[in-house]
Amino acid sequence: MITILIVDDDILVTTALKTILESDEALTVIGTGSDGRDAAHMYKKLRPDVLLMDIRMKDMNGLDASEQILTRYPDAKILLLTTFSDDEYIVKALKSGVKGYLLKQDYESIIPAIKAVHTGQTVFGNEIVSRIPGLLEQKEDFHYRDYEIGEKEFQIITLIAEGLNNKEIAGRLCLSEGTVRNYLSDILNKLNLRDRTQLAIFYYRHR
Repeated sequence: MITILIVDDDILVTTALKTILESDEALTVIGTGSDGRDAAHMYKKLRPDVLLMDIRMKDMNGLDASEQILTRYPDAKILLLTTFSDDEYIVKALKSGVKGYLLKQDYESIIPAIKAVHTGQTVFGNEIVSRIPGLLEQKEDFHYRDYEIGEKEFQIITLIAEGLNNKEIAGRLCLSEGTVRNYLSDILNKLNLRDRTQLAIFYYRHR
């Protein structure tokens, strides 16, 4: 059973999301909140598998709450759900380390996204994905070899950026999952990154 905490300042949205999620027997909502302060407090208390949170909220927004929670709990799996596809929000969300960013109107993707995030994948709606390269583009020259990143490591970075999980990468490269995990750990250390989400962002920024 995947436990979920929903935080949104619109009670109607919260109720609707709870109904949608609990229509799937694999999901259960263990709490709801109305702003970022609720999210930080309730995450500490409930430790849900996935935090589903709005961005624009009173007192503390979802981006600030995500940053606060991820500082204390680096393994937190946060999926931001919003009606806004503002470029600034997208960039901040990507850089904060959240596991996904979906538009509320893309409601059919919410349950699959929750399950994907729970398994460690990073999920962004189709509209968001198409805009990521341009938003994170950098002009300066960059060479992975300067960070001692080898060919196999670069292949893994590329596949992570495409959204593949460790099992899928292992199958694609004919490696064991353990070997992929070891490669990933070395890559994160070399690039001084925290997790595969930051690694995917790093790839797009320096592509």
